[in-house]
Amino acid sequence: MLYKMNDVTLSAGGETILDHVDFFIRGNEKIAVVGRNGAGKSTLLKVICGELTPDRDDRRFEPGIYKSRNVTVGMLSQNVFHEPQMTLEAYLDQRLKALGQEYEAAMAYKQAFDRSLTRLGFLVEDQARKLEDFSGGQQTKLALIFLFLEKPDILLLDEPTNHLDMEALEWLEENIRSYEKAVVMVSHDRFFLDQTAQIVYELSRGKLTRYVGNYSQYRTQKLKNMEQEKKAYERQQAEIARQNELIRRFKNKPKKAAFARSRKKMLERMKLIPKPVGEEGHIFTGEILPERRGNKWVMECDHLVLGYDQPLLDLSWRLRRGQKVGLIGPNGAGKTTFLKTLTGQIEPLAGKYSLGSDISVGYFDQKSAQIVSEKTVADHFYDQFPSLTKKEVYQTLGAYLLGGSMASRRVCDLSGGEKARLVLCELLQSRPNFLVLDEPTNHMDIPAKETLESAFKAYKGTILFVSHDRYFISQVADALLIFEDQKARYYPFGYNHYVQRKQSMAGGDGDLRARLDAQEAAMIAGLRAVPEAERHQLREIGTQEAYEDWQMRLALEDMAQCQAKAEALWERLCECWDERSKAMYEEAAARWQEACLHWYDVYLETEPREENDEEDPNT
Repeated sequence: MLYKMNDVTLSAGGETILDHVDFFIRGNEKIAVVGRNGAGKSTLLKVICGELTPDRDDRRFEPGIYKSRNVTVGMLSQNVFHEPQMTLEAYLDQRLKALGQEYEAAMAYKQAFDRSLTRLGFLVEDQARKLEDFSGGQQTKLALIFLFLEKPDILLLDEPTNHLDMEALEWLEENIRSYEKAVVMVSHDRFFLDQTAQIVYELSRGKLTRYVGNYSQYRTQKLKNMEQEKKAYERQQAEIARQNELIRRFKNKPKKAAFARSRKKMLERMKLIPKPVGEEGHIFTGEILPERRGNKWVMECDHLVLGYDQPLLDLSWRLRRGQKVGLIGPNGAGKTTFLKTLTGQIEPLAGKYSLGSDISVGYFDQKSAQIVSEKTVADHFYDQFPSLTKKEVYQTLGAYLLGGSMASRRVCDLSGGEKARLVLCELLQSRPNFLVLDEPTNHMDIPAKETLESAFKAYKGTILFVSHDRYFISQVADALLIFEDQKARYYPFGYNHYVQRKQSMAGGDGDLRARLDAQEAAMIAGLRAVPEAERHQLREIGTQEAYEDWQMRLALEDMAQCQAKAEALWERLCECWDERSKAMYEEAAARWQEACLHWYDVYLETEPREENDEEDPNT
């Protein structure tokens, strides 16, 4: 055991931050600590590094903290450098002198530092600059370089992703995954935690709960645990009610009074299950259907030249009904310019674009959230949708975390993230069939983001959106439009698939962009491939048709795999009937049914149709 907390309590200002918590680090575990702002995550890191000492506890006779001998701890705090007047070169020399007379170690340190400095976009002449002259993101990069070079046994990272660009984030993720020792990190970047964490500790109301896996696995397990706790609580409450009813019926009957007293004593001895605390966010489980279905092709561009004074790129592309496409790429590549062009805010420099028939657009950008109103949230929302009852208004607002006392607050008193959530609530309530969103989750905490993610997944219309939140992109987008090097490339799979491809090719030789294009061409060629005997019967199909065929094949393969698993579990259940096997079979059978329904949905979506056919929106 590298480090262990046993029954530790810490208070500050009369408030208990850590309440009899247990926490441990083993070997080279990569541990994430999550929780709401103010929960005490940074405080926990300060206890680990020795800046804070736990409260004395008379009930605990053993020390609350155990460490391996000579364990070293290095911490990246939110205040990075303590001597900002020093130049980077002087700071590096100071670190090299700490290595003593070991020339080879000093040279290896200097070479590793120079490699990392170049990888993160710094210039050689930057070493003459003072530390205080670097931006916040640059200071974080430099501090991370020094920390990784020092190689402490326990590396503590407090919000390491703040102010980092995409390239720096990928560098940080690679270094954490390959770090030979333990890492404990606090971050609100859920995609970063998915890429790096092996263990997640949730800090809530002073208590720590340990989960195995990354952030997404933690969320899945937590929701499963909450459902189990809810059912256990409801079963116990039902049993208590049943026993109380028996006591009420028999307590005054002489022949049954002893029975009633025994029931009462049983209830007094019963260990009560605490009422489960509800989830902070709201998860949409139903469907959010557009008011009208709209045309099969939502939008088409033909050599559309984007830009202001100078052209940024030339784009030919079309968007199909029901797709949810995320726009990714560096700042200034043309993502927001594209959205503003589609919504008519700026004129294209050349080319043309068109929306399909019966397409209604709902647009959101950061200016959309700059609403000023003295009305309450509930009154403001009711003015937009006067056909709703008061109960429906509060229910709808509550689904977007704006119900209860929040609905009685004035709109002008809301934070930027809360105003954005109100505008998005109005957009989804108006039921357009095409949402165009520019950074919809800026300034929102995790519960708010997860609420909107579930809403956008439940929404059955078309979405085109820009976001820098990689986890949000991975949850919502089923395809990507990648803006890079004055080009826009369509990628017909989700963000996780895209990242895995980049990682799988990052170790090879040659230009990554060229290899991506080459593999993209190979993938399309593979999609178009058919048995040689049938080629004379088929016309050359386009990329969109090939993509639809790919979707059908994936759905069919998934359905076949689920069927085989369910049938194998049924055979095992017939041989040995027990509750565990029964539960496993029922889960597999449910998954098979879902796979069949998914295949059917894909079949309906890719079924050939005449472009001008009239479509019933209720079909």
